[in-house]
This record gives sequence, C-alpha cells and structure tokens, in this order.
Amino acid sequence: MSPTPNPTDPEVDAPQDEQESPPPACVLSFNASDASGAGGLAGDVATIAAMGAHCLPVVTAIVLRDTAEVFEHENLDADTVAEQARHILEDVPITAWKVGFLGNAEAVSAVAEVLSDYPDVPLVTYLPSVAWIDEDEQQSYLDALRELVLPQTAVLVGNHKTMTDFLLPDWDSERSPSARELAVAAAQAGAQHVLVTGVQLPNQYVDNVLANAQGPITGEKFERFETAFVGAGDTLSAALAALLSVGAELHSAVSEALSFLDQSLDAGFRPGMGNVIPDRFFWALPAADEDGGEPPDFEPDPEPEQPPKTPRRMH
Repeated sequence: MSPTPNPTDPEVDAPQDEQESPPPACVLSFNASDASGAGGLAGDVATIAAMGAHCLPVVTAIVLRDTAEVFEHENLDADTVAEQARHILEDVPITAWKVGFLGNAEAVSAVAEVLSDYPDVPLVTYLPSVAWIDEDEQQSYLDALRELVLPQTAVLVGNHKTMTDFLLPDWDSERSPSARELAVAAAQAGAQHVLVTGVQLPNQYVDNVLANAQGPITGEKFERFETAFVGAGDTLSAALAALLSVGAELHSAVSEALSFLDQSLDAGFRPGMGNVIPDRFFWALPAADEDGGEPPDFEPDPEPEQPPKTPRRMH
C-alpha cells in the first residue's frame, strides 16, 4: 500500500505561485562567432532573447569582420562543433533549431548528423552569402549544405539573389525566378519551404515571400531602406526559429518575424564606420514624444511606486 503524503510535505502543500516557473522555450543555434555583433551567434542570442526564448549557441567558426566587410574566417574542428551540441542536448530539451554559417563541408556533415537525431524539431536554415570564401571551398560547402541540411529543413531563409545562385545556378532567363520556382528547387533538395527576402518590386518596395512547391503562402512588403544593413538575415531566421519553438503556426510566425525584422531595421544603429545593425530591442526603448523629440526627463512620482511592467514579448 502506498504511503499517504504528509499534509505538511512542502512538495504537496506549496502554493502554485511558489513553485518553479517553467523555463522559456530553448532554440539551439549553430552559427559562427561574429565580433561585430551584427549577425552570427551574437545576433541569434539577442534576437531569440528579444522574442522571449532562450538561445543555446554552438560555435561553428570564427568570422573575422567589421561592420563593413568580412575578411576571412577560421573553422572549428567538426568534432568540436558536434560535441558542443551533443553535451547540451543531453541536458536541455529544445523545441527549434537555427542553422547559420557552419564554416566548411566537414562541419556541415557533423551538424547534419546531430540534426538527424531529432527529426521532429523544426529547423530554420539561413543561407548567407559566402562570397568571401575560396571558390572551391565555397562549392564544397554549398554542395554539402544542399545534400545534408536541406533535406532536414522546414524553412530555408535567404536573400533572393543568394537563394537563386544556390538553388538555380543555371538560371538564364531575363526575368528573375519567382518564390515558387525557388521553392520547387528547394523541395527537390528536400526543404519544405523557402522564405525569400529582398524580392525587387517596380516601385519603392521589396517583397518577402514564404512559399512551398505549390506556390506563395504569405509575405510582407517593406518600403526600401536607403541604408545598408548587416545582420538582417540572421535576425529574421532567428526570430522565426524562436516563434516556431513556442508552437506558432508557420504562416503567422513568418508574418510576425518579418514585422520584428522591419521594426529592428527601422530602429537600427551604426556602432562604427560601416553598415547599420538591427536593434533587436527596439521595443524596450523609451518612446519619443509626439513631436519626435527625446522623452522628457523622469520626474519622481510622489505616489507609491507601482511594480514595473513586463517588457513586451513577440509571442
């Protein structure tokens, strides 16, 4: 016969509000270290935190760059990349992946093997431009990505030109391929969806389209910024992974991630002499007054202080 719980047992009688709160959703990101903070793991950590989730950052390479350009990168040993992930995965349950720049083909293979052990966890793969890499190394990297990571990818995110060069390298039509044509090519490699950004429109707008092999699903048009940004793709893909990690439907997650990116770019800042970086914490800044000036100096309230408001979450 099972013993009756003691009424004074703290595990039985503890009030609900005194019990431990559930942790935030966890997203594991494979990406490079980028000292500019514009993209890479620094961008992923900031974005995923801003969305209310927790990032588990796995370093794949070290990119040597400033806010204007990439100079070169140093790869980590593929086994080191995989072991970082396996140790934390044995401890922490995750609900989404984000893949960014993996460094070289060997690291792609190691990451793909880790991903394959968790087929039910949604994967967002970001396709950055890797134009700075030696041509032969670049080709082997992209071939490995296409063969090993795309078959496990729920959403492939990338700029229209970068995506075209990757998925349709022999495209020779005068017109640019549509999002559906890119999605068909991605589906042939195993990816379920593409989120194509920066589709040029014949006005001051650019389109951003989620599509699968059947056609477009959703998207948002942005007014074209005159400023050059760095880190936008990592921001969008990390935001999408964070939203999928809490169970958001794909079409609504894409719309919200695009809105988050648009506001991050609108509030972007230039920390150095190069490009502008997205401000992922735009929502935490004090609002300007109605005339567009700075907020007034804080005046102490004579009344008792109220508890601070919880920062706005994006889900």
